[in-house]
Amino acid sequence: MSDVITDTETLRAFCDSLTDESYVTVDTEFIRESTFWPELCLVQLGGTEEAKAVDTLASGIDLKPLFDLMANTEVLKVFHAARQDLEIFLHLAGALPHPIFDTQVAAMVCGFGDSVGYENLIAKLTNAKIDKGSRFTDWKLRPLSDKQIKYALADVTHLRPAYEILAGKLELSGRQSWVTAEMEILEDPKTYNVDPDEAYKRIKTRGAKGRQLSVLRAVAAWREREAQGRNLPRNRVLRDEALLEIAHRVPKTVDELAKTRGLGRRLAEGSSGSALLKAIHSGADAPRSEWPTPPAKPDLPAWTAAAADLLKVLLKMKCADADVATKLVASAADVELIAAFGEDADVPAIKGWRRGVFGEDALRLRRGEICLELAGDRVAVVEKNVLSESSD
Repeated sequence: MSDVITDTETLRAFCDSLTDESYVTVDTEFIRESTFWPELCLVQLGGTEEAKAVDTLASGIDLKPLFDLMANTEVLKVFHAARQDLEIFLHLAGALPHPIFDTQVAAMVCGFGDSVGYENLIAKLTNAKIDKGSRFTDWKLRPLSDKQIKYALADVTHLRPAYEILAGKLELSGRQSWVTAEMEILEDPKTYNVDPDEAYKRIKTRGAKGRQLSVLRAVAAWREREAQGRNLPRNRVLRDEALLEIAHRVPKTVDELAKTRGLGRRLAEGSSGSALLKAIHSGADAPRSEWPTPPAKPDLPAWTAAAADLLKVLLKMKCADADVATKLVASAADVELIAAFGEDADVPAIKGWRRGVFGEDALRLRRGEICLELAGDRVAVVEKNVLSESSD
């Protein structure tokens, strides 16, 4: 198929042709059901004249020309919902594509709702309908059908007019800087790199603390490194429930470890069991001063919930007026912290562009400087001194 690149020279020629573009659209197809790292199966690239699918599983293909294009700072890389795609490039190339533009984030800034899907966004912006029939295909199987390739390429061909429409809306509204701030987060490797010693924080601890939490941290770190090294999903190495049981019982011997539900004697007696016991001992023997503390939950005043409800009304109103997705401006947890701590709340909603949209008025409402009133079919902000004058 002429739309599919399966060798290095053709890939190099196509990527070279795209270096003169101001932007290229990019998408990936991958599978992750049985691996820790996503297994890249296809990369779609869209330029002004043509789009191609790169068969990353083709025998002998070298993806360096693709990675060089992703690193070319003169060419903007346009994705939709870029996070997983970017994680793949970071793992394979050791660097993130730069610069980037995420149409999902831009759509949220432009008032298309929270985390709008690709098909819905394309339909709203271009009236085009995308065939969803190949959405759940196994992209690892070869050969790929014409229908699969057509579906895959649609993810970058329709993305070009969508990007241009969104870029135009951002320019008219003066909100390019809003998207730029979000792209800086996506372009930071720290967004994707997980410290194995922090992996325990992903596990619901059911009240574990002190020494139990120290053991959980150690065994979760062991599992994280084991999963990465063997390229297996975390739960294929050991399930969360087993880690929690180990942290609670703290087995000291192979026999005790083998009694862990879902672990078994075979693992306990093998090299993995030996390494796991070593991790258990490390966590159990750690000095008290090095024990992790449970995630601190702010001690919120009793009136916080009611105040937060009022601020949520303001958030919805301000986001509707600004035509921007509420999810992008503030989370429910952020709103609670603003309600409780005001200016001392360490949340994005009272910083940067978000402060102008919502944060400033949220703080003023909390201080009692403004009020909300129901004016006809909408909620309105009213200056408190105006209310005082009208009551006089």
